[in-house]
Amino acid sequence: MPINCLVVDDDEMALSHLCDLINQTPFLNLVSRHNHPVAALNALENNDLQLVFLDVNMPGISGIELAKIINTRGEEITPRIILTSGYERFALDGYKVNAIDYLLKPVEYKDFINAAYQAKNIIEQTSNHKIASTAGYNDNEFIFLRVEYELVKVYLKNILYIEGFKDYVKIYTTNADGYIKALTTMKKMEEKLSINSFIRIHRSFIVSLDKIDSFTATTIKINRAMIPVSSQYKESFKKFTDRWF
Repeated sequence: MPINCLVVDDDEMALSHLCDLINQTPFLNLVSRHNHPVAALNALENNDLQLVFLDVNMPGISGIELAKIINTRGEEITPRIILTSGYERFALDGYKVNAIDYLLKPVEYKDFINAAYQAKNIIEQTSNHKIASTAGYNDNEFIFLRVEYELVKVYLKNILYIEGFKDYVKIYTTNADGYIKALTTMKKMEEKLSINSFIRIHRSFIVSLDKIDSFTATTIKINRAMIPVSSQYKESFKKFTDRWF
């Protein structure tokens, strides 16, 4: 299935150029194009969109502000974002809103197609997790996470638990390296992970059910780590513990 795309840029020439690149790419489908952020928000409400190309520098609502709105809309699967700009200095802001890539204008097709394939892999992966969420995961299942300036494959079977911070997470694994620092959020991690294999027990912690060594009503032990269960997530954790009592 083609990936439904929305493009937002206040520069008509840049907007048309990006739309042309999308139309050249067989697995992308241009659904809507806008030169104003407010119109783009309306399009998001009324269309099934998986990928949004956002210009950073726009009057009224910037691309970064619009990306934050998109990320907090509470949809089951949030549209992925690729940012565009004529300036390199805004690239760091892209990581803060979990953008897949940051394209410098004028956008060349080789850079565009690389970003598009990254988006395709992530979107298909998220969709597959949604379909398979009732069946746990197999030994070969993995996710891709942004670590510094690259996407890194992480096998689900190796994850012990995840600790969340403001704009990144630490993923503790069975590997000797300790943890992986990924530029993403706890909300995004919940979207990626199977609900039958992982459970959120705290604002700052998601744990692998298979890796739990012992637990009480308020704590979980995984390896040597003692992880708190917060009151906010106690009921969902109780549904898991009720299997054993």
